[in-house]
Amino acid sequence: MPINQLDRRRDHQVLDPCLLGRPVHLLPAFAAGLAEAIGAEMASPGGRRHWGAYRLEHLAFERAPEQPGLRWLGISGPYGVAAVAFERTLLLGLLEGRYARRQPSNPAAVQQTPVAERVTATEERLAVTLAQQLASLLDARVADGLARLDSPPAPVKASAGAGAAIVPAGAPGKTGWVLRAMLRAQYGRRDTDEPTQAAPEGQIWIGLDHALMACVLQGVKADRGAVRASGGARMPGEPLASRLEVKLEGCLVSKEITLGTLFGLQVGDVIPVSVGRADVVLDNSRLFTAAVAEHKGKLCLTSFEDAE
Repeated sequence: MPINQLDRRRDHQVLDPCLLGRPVHLLPAFAAGLAEAIGAEMASPGGRRHWGAYRLEHLAFERAPEQPGLRWLGISGPYGVAAVAFERTLLLGLLEGRYARRQPSNPAAVQQTPVAERVTATEERLAVTLAQQLASLLDARVADGLARLDSPPAPVKASAGAGAAIVPAGAPGKTGWVLRAMLRAQYGRRDTDEPTQAAPEGQIWIGLDHALMACVLQGVKADRGAVRASGGARMPGEPLASRLEVKLEGCLVSKEITLGTLFGLQVGDVIPVSVGRADVVLDNSRLFTAAVAEHKGKLCLTSFEDAE
């Protein structure tokens, strides 16, 4: 039967069909661990030399950006290629804070006219250095997850360290996986009631190619398996809740029609429906909602969320 197209909003990730059925619901945990590593690097003495007063405020997997004019830098790592792009206002803010030794005198003006600033060799070197740092932290986070596998894949490329080759890269496609980082400058007096100018902010995008994304998904699955196995074998003395098996039912589609329409149905009639998030039910009680995915010809439920 025909299925109505879903209304996909801009902030929803368009999944690569090759990755359907993979543990994509575990990606927020990977992003949280990477955010912790990046935040620690920025706060370190060496990190403050490059990042200045900027601090990481948010990091998550999102849709690939559609902003024109972004310069993508491709870094080949041990598990794949990461493409990094910086918002121009962020680089200009970092340069002004580093070389002028002061906060930007007029951040609003810088944000309004970033195109008017000429791209200097110093700005390009800073972008390369920061891209290398981010790629190294990303590779380290991937390696931590893969280390929990019984047979971790061997690195096949040179590490994205100081000597890694960085080349211009193309923007990720609509189905590409991109980590978006939001940074904000931490400065200004907070001990006064006088209104202060908003601290400047900037964004960074890190695109992952298919090989690197496959390693990320392998690692997060291994992390979840290690957490489940850390409790050891089940013992007879454990609580009943840890040993009791329950049956979950997934409701994919529901449709309300009149009784007259029901009795009037004939062979070949079509009932239009829309497949959204499925309800996961236990003994007629709605516990979760889940996304519907296809894997090897079978429908699967993933991305579980508590039902409100």
